Amino acid sequence: MELTGSASAVPALAAAYDVVRQPLGQILPRLSRALGGVVPHVAAAELSTHCAHSPFKTAGDSAQAGRITVAELHPLAASVTAGEPWQGIVRIGGAEHPVLAVTSDATPRGALLVLVRGDDSPVAEQDSAVVQAMWDLVTSHFDRLATEAVPGPLAQSRAAAGERARVIAELTEAHATALSGLLGVLRSRGLDDAAARAAAVDLAVNALVDLRSERELDQAVAEEPAGQAFARLADSLRPMLRYSPVRLELGAPDSARPLANDVAHAARAVVRAVVLTVLEQDGLSRMHVGWTLTENELRATVRDDGPGRISSCTLGPHRVTERLEALGGRLDMDAVPGWGTTVTATIPLGTPQSSPEDPLGALGARELEVLTHLARGHRNRVIAQELHISESTVKFHVANILTKLGVASRGEASALFHTVA
Repeated sequence: MELTGSASAVPALAAAYDVVRQPLGQILPRLSRALGGVVPHVAAAELSTHCAHSPFKTAGDSAQAGRITVAELHPLAASVTAGEPWQGIVRIGGAEHPVLAVTSDATPRGALLVLVRGDDSPVAEQDSAVVQAMWDLVTSHFDRLATEAVPGPLAQSRAAAGERARVIAELTEAHATALSGLLGVLRSRGLDDAAARAAAVDLAVNALVDLRSERELDQAVAEEPAGQAFARLADSLRPMLRYSPVRLELGAPDSARPLANDVAHAARAVVRAVVLTVLEQDGLSRMHVGWTLTENELRATVRDDGPGRISSCTLGPHRVTERLEALGGRLDMDAVPGWGTTVTATIPLGTPQSSPEDPLGALGARELEVLTHLARGHRNRVIAQELHISESTVKFHVANILTKLGVASRGEASALFHTVA
């Protein structure tokens, strides 16, 4: 659905519902389409932290959207005030373009939406307000998904993590190898033109610096320092115990190591679920919550001095085990009647390799999206429309899914998805 200028409430709500019901990877394209009638634009870009391993996305005309970089969005993310749409001309996609930029503070670290426009005529205040309201709604939806850290999105995020890390590593290596080779040639004493050689060396050095800076910016929005992540957890726990006689002790991680956002989100969600269960016990006076980082794992521990009767079944309604398994983690419990309980959630810090115990782990991010639609009973034409790809591409993905899952039909693949997810 596409909104028009000065849209009424009912079409706006219908468009918002249509946007938030999409899979995560399709929300930006659908949002861009919905806002096209309010603020015509050729491309849209987002920079946010709701999706642990895809904080930067683009949509729209591939010739324009494909040239937009994270580095071009960072100045806007730093300068645009949440709730105050900004319009002007900036360098984006390698050229000067008029844009409308909105920032939302619905997610803790902020989220930026940029609409790259085809003309510089002013956007009416009521229309920019519609864009702001839609972005606030979408980012609130993102934050809920991240906070709840449910298994399905976590598994999809982790699959995207492996693919994204692989692509970044390959691109970095390819560029670094090419530029290093260029430097080697230009530094050769066999070249006579010293001035030309010096200029080329300077150009190549700057290109290497830009490449590394781009990678660092990409990591900055996909990760969060461990101490900061734990501080956000502590801030969410204190109100839960404000009027409780239970004394809360906190053990922050002794490390400045950055955590992938999916790990941080899941660790906070699991700890909050355990704390809620712990507080339901009688005879409780003290509770300790701490994080410890090893080289390969984050261990989140909740220890109490209660009656020691908590079990994995007690935690069942909060889906703690499923959340951890989506990230290759595990839950350990040590309950001693009359002395208390220690619950430890362990989450790998790296992207886990596919294993026989995780039948969906072999699927890529796009294949997971296609499988999700298969599980809903959608046919190829509907899937193609929803994902904006051709039916032949859908057939190709379906064939790969059946092969990787070792099943003979779409129905078996759907049944396996529902069993695992």
